[in-house]
Amino acid sequence: MKRKDLYIALLLFAVIMTSCKVGKNYVRPDLCLPDSLEQNQDTVSFGERDWREIYTDTTLCNLIDRALEHNKDMLIAAARVKEMAAQKRISTAALLPDIKGKVTAERELENHGGDAFKKADTFEAQFLVSWEIDLWGNLRWARSASVAEYLQSVEAQQALRMTIVAEVAQAYYELVALDTELDIVKQTLKAREEGIRLARIRYNGGLTSEIPYRQAQVELARTATLVPDLERKISLKENDIAFLAGEYPNRIVRSHLLQGFNIPETLPVGLPSALLERRPDIRQAEQKLIAANAKVGVAYTNMFPRLALTGGFGTESTSLSDLLKSPYTVMEGALLTPIFGWGKNRAALKAKKAAYEAEVHNYEKAVLTAFKETRNAIVNFNKIKEVYALRANLEHSAKSYMDLAQLQYINGFTNYLDVLDAQRGYFDAQIGLSNAIRDELIAIVQLYKALGGGWRVNN
Repeated sequence: MKRKDLYIALLLFAVIMTSCKVGKNYVRPDLCLPDSLEQNQDTVSFGERDWREIYTDTTLCNLIDRALEHNKDMLIAAARVKEMAAQKRISTAALLPDIKGKVTAERELENHGGDAFKKADTFEAQFLVSWEIDLWGNLRWARSASVAEYLQSVEAQQALRMTIVAEVAQAYYELVALDTELDIVKQTLKAREEGIRLARIRYNGGLTSEIPYRQAQVELARTATLVPDLERKISLKENDIAFLAGEYPNRIVRSHLLQGFNIPETLPVGLPSALLERRPDIRQAEQKLIAANAKVGVAYTNMFPRLALTGGFGTESTSLSDLLKSPYTVMEGALLTPIFGWGKNRAALKAKKAAYEAEVHNYEKAVLTAFKETRNAIVNFNKIKEVYALRANLEHSAKSYMDLAQLQYINGFTNYLDVLDAQRGYFDAQIGLSNAIRDELIAIVQLYKALGGGWRVNN
């Protein structure tokens, strides 16, 4: 009973001492956030909406789904999360007793100078228990660091998901814009061919010299050179999208009307404080900071004594049949304390504190980067809408000017150079308007990403 009471006392002592955890708990740095993200502040952000509500084109949604499922970077990130989950389980297991089994059989032969050998058999079965008592929180700090590293991998996966959604959407809009530009060029080629036909008729009829006819041919040839370059860009953009989707280069099915995409007039951006919780890259940086703080705790507690308990229950006999009849129990404790290590533990603590300081600045930088990206995206969205309105007006005016110039040329009131100038102006205005629509769509993509949208998994 005295031995049993001793074991119980040691266990109670271990439980009491494991409640102690020395070191500074993590506190989020004071970031002094701005009062608002823009003048028209709103408590709700469209970054909280699911990406399927933002990108309503069915073909685009299918592309994003394929990319999120098969993109190689996403698969790598998923494997990384599994790895860190296993590491977290290992650090949790370190807090618990380690139990092992051991079975041995030994035969000893002795000869003391005669012909006969003396045989001695020994059989032994053991259960071994070892447990490091977490006196100062060393193991718990290590577990906290492991949990933070696991959450960091989860946030990295979510940040990657957010990025891939934005990259696929932007590449898709750029591809449709290239299709639209190619259509404009082909329509312009038809107009140039009609211009050559009219110039040839007037030249053959003696109404004009040969110069307008040759000018029309030059303009047709100049416009035709744009076709292969656009086809090259379209093929390269298709390859980019296929790569994002984790596929070999192939033909990307898509919509062919850039003007058909929905472009909202205003987009609520929410509150600054919500940005910290919504953007996974910021949360990833904070988990790195939490892990660094926990590693400081590990280094600090390494300078304190460590207590390990070892116990064994087993049986030993010279006869296998009597093995279970001879039990024994052993229990011991070992206290290991650093005495003189040439400053190694203090240097390790200083190193971890410096690493923590670096992660503080890294976290602050991540927050500043997020606010810069968000503010840039807000400015781009607002200004590009103004650009679109101006280019739409320019396209309408250029069309009217070209129609008037062609009518006056046919009636002999102007020369062909004026017609060519009007046609070039209208062509440039069409391309500019198409690019303005593309830029509006991309501005929505960038603002949605900057506000932390697109990473949530829709259950």
